[in-house]
Amino acid sequence: MKQHIFLSSPHMSEEGYEQEYIKEAFDTNWIAPLGKNVTEFENEMAAKLGAGKAVALSAGTAAIHMALKAIGVSQGDVVFCQSLTFSATANPIVYEKATPVFIDSDAESWNMSPEALGAAFEKYEKSGKKPKAVIVVHLYGICAKIKEIMEICKKHQVPLIEDAAESLGTTYHGKYTGTFGDYGIISFNGNKIITSSGGGMLLVNTEDAEEKAKKVLYWATQAREPARWYQHTEIGYNYRMSNIVAGIGRGQLKVLDKRVDKKRYIYSYYQKHLGNLAGLHFMPMMEGTKSNCWLTSVQLDDGCKVKPLDIMLALVKDDVESRPIWKPMHLQPVFAECDFISLEAELHVVDEETGADNSISGQIFEHGVCMPSDSKMTDEDLERVCDVVRELWEQM
Repeated sequence: MKQHIFLSSPHMSEEGYEQEYIKEAFDTNWIAPLGKNVTEFENEMAAKLGAGKAVALSAGTAAIHMALKAIGVSQGDVVFCQSLTFSATANPIVYEKATPVFIDSDAESWNMSPEALGAAFEKYEKSGKKPKAVIVVHLYGICAKIKEIMEICKKHQVPLIEDAAESLGTTYHGKYTGTFGDYGIISFNGNKIITSSGGGMLLVNTEDAEEKAKKVLYWATQAREPARWYQHTEIGYNYRMSNIVAGIGRGQLKVLDKRVDKKRYIYSYYQKHLGNLAGLHFMPMMEGTKSNCWLTSVQLDDGCKVKPLDIMLALVKDDVESRPIWKPMHLQPVFAECDFISLEAELHVVDEETGADNSISGQIFEHGVCMPSDSKMTDEDLERVCDVVRELWEQM
């Protein structure tokens, strides 16, 4: 029996750091959503990344929601959001009854196109509807064109939120993603590069980071006022991270650099052993960036006889997980009425089954595959995956 190969699964430290912090929490009876682990996890993450302040929350989605509230997004506002992402990036916009406007990617970064973002500002400012915020994503650990996007946001004086849920450990000219924008988002979901079994964190990088972080903490703990009785003047949320979950996160943070090294090794292995296959290309690595390579993803040329589904089905047959690239938000039925800004002159559907269109993000989705990138994979596992893929090309 062959052993199952995961796409990306939890990987606890070989040193047992997580157990030490969990044991301390149990021994001191601090298992609730407060305690030393929560406070220290926030401090250690902020110090590691060079962020202003950090607030540990129940999920990365909660962190995006709190960032939008901190900016003041409310009913009737417009928020520019990258289309090529997971739905958790966009859903919190709707929580606040605001309207998402989706922005296409560019081929060089797979992330938000600065040119399309500029076109979106031009369109909406002409109509008197300046966006309240911009959300950029560092997809699969690939750094967006953050310098250009920051310059556009500063020019128009609009706050920037970085969804770095998939890019913890990725750097741009030595600076970590999540620390460029006014707010940064981290996820510790079970499949992320480090996990606390769940949970997320909001990085606050504004000049008034201390004040903003306190406000987020207030909202995240049911907006309870400092009174003897239970007093509430605002709507709050049950978004705080537990001390047990934070203990796991503290242990995982100690091995973040090791996990980044292994993920990058996996990318390099695939590139070395599959890079000569006709029509197959790897996710971009822009100059000055160092990706955490959370999921190694590939693209197939439009004319390639092997299709993404062929790879995924062949891997399933060998008990190996893979998955498609995220289906862009502008193609999702739930967001069908939302505006989409692309540099493509005429958008049209190119695949009736998937709904993919000829936008850049639509084509990345249509032709992409996320390869198994589990940090516990051995060279034997990697070679097994490569054998399956190479066999498809041999059959062409």
